[in-house]
Amino acid sequence: MELHPHEARILKVLKQKQSNKQIALKAGLSLDAVNRALSWLATKGLVSLREEFTEEITLRAEGKKYALEGLPERKILVFVKKKAPLDVIQKKLGKKQTNIGLGWLKTKKQAVIEKGTLRIVNKEKRGDEMLLKLLAAKKKIDSSELTSEQNKALGLLKTRQSLIEVKEKKRMWANPTEKGLRIGAKKTTESISQLTPEMLISGDWDKARLREYDIDLYVKPRQPAKRHPLSRLIDEIRAVFLSMGFTEIKGPLIESAFWNFDALFQPQDHPARDMHDTFYLEDIKDGVIEGFDKYRDKVKQTHLNGGSTESTGWGGTWSETEARKKLLRTHTTAVTCRYLTKLKKKDLPAKVFSVGKTFRNEAIDYKHLPEFYQIEGIVVDESVNFPNLLGILREFYQKMGFSKVRFRPAYFPYTEMSVEPEIYLEEKKEWVELGGSGIFRPEVVKPLLGFDCPVLAWGLGLDRVAAQNLGLTDIRDLYISDLGWLRKQKVI
Repeated sequence: MELHPHEARILKVLKQKQSNKQIALKAGLSLDAVNRALSWLATKGLVSLREEFTEEITLRAEGKKYALEGLPERKILVFVKKKAPLDVIQKKLGKKQTNIGLGWLKTKKQAVIEKGTLRIVNKEKRGDEMLLKLLAAKKKIDSSELTSEQNKALGLLKTRQSLIEVKEKKRMWANPTEKGLRIGAKKTTESISQLTPEMLISGDWDKARLREYDIDLYVKPRQPAKRHPLSRLIDEIRAVFLSMGFTEIKGPLIESAFWNFDALFQPQDHPARDMHDTFYLEDIKDGVIEGFDKYRDKVKQTHLNGGSTESTGWGGTWSETEARKKLLRTHTTAVTCRYLTKLKKKDLPAKVFSVGKTFRNEAIDYKHLPEFYQIEGIVVDESVNFPNLLGILREFYQKMGFSKVRFRPAYFPYTEMSVEPEIYLEEKKEWVELGGSGIFRPEVVKPLLGFDCPVLAWGLGLDRVAAQNLGLTDIRDLYISDLGWLRKQKVI
């Protein structure tokens, strides 16, 4: 069996049970080096280890004072011969010292109080007083050195405030096994685990004995830091979009109803704008809304009568106050709307995506949370059409690792035509809907872009995809962050 030089040195001096401190002294090694080596020797079955916890006791400032002057109860015992009125004692020693002393005299059953008079029963010195004197003389005592009587006295001193300080100390005891004693008695040649520059320069490397590695030894698993699986998946999705020629865009979490709803041609009386679905913010003052003055009238007219589009709009009224309301964005499509206002014909074709947190007032269950990640992508190009949308979606989901993809007709307020992509889960033998997609309606595009142009768009709720990808049945598990589950995740 191959031994580290420290292990061999310890076995040479370890003939019987010894503490790690005794071994360090005899072997000429640091305590840390001894502790590490003993741990390996125990793994190899050459020593048995036992940890022993003791207490190191020292006096605090008040304890040193009492060790010199005597405890309050001892001062009373010295002052009172047999009996004395309480007011006389208090006048001599002071109220605080008298109260402390009287309490401990009763606890120790050394005196009784009868009709305002203290009567002494016993003046013998108790263990706590003697232990104080011993601590004052020795400065520091290990609890393993105390007798049973002294341990009782220590218990009393611990209940008193500011007298002593107790620190827990750990001591390791090592006992050689029969196998360890046999190996320790043998003459061994010291080996090395690695070559040094000095050995290469001097040529001593040629005489050195290199120690073999024991691949069967148990090594405690290390838990390296790693990315959270959800964070890792977001990066994978970013990589997919970038590989398809898309550019990432970002937007604010706190949004206006104008960009979150109105710009998407969502009527102001639409149920989705109700408090049941949207988190509105009360304490945020109406500030400057980027692009509001420029696009307000265009969006307003589109809602009222269709504006410059061929739509008839929603009719009714349109409230600027409603449009200015602040909220936590309910989707990342608001980021897309802002982006459309920055495009010109010369910028086309344009392909962008966004990944970000969105918020909805959902009832929490295994597939719903009030906040979740949404992924969105759009393609703005005068030559694209619906089949192009299906082809891009199929390629995107296949790059995400879903081999079977299909599309189902759907309805969304701001796209026409619209579809829901579905992927097939082999382990569950079922199709799962992952998001929505379609071509933006002219009522969305023309007021913001300034001209009519096909805009292919799709959105994906990331949390459900992440749960499927990681084998979770409850999306809440993504955020509970159970350490056992996280440690089992592969480093990719």
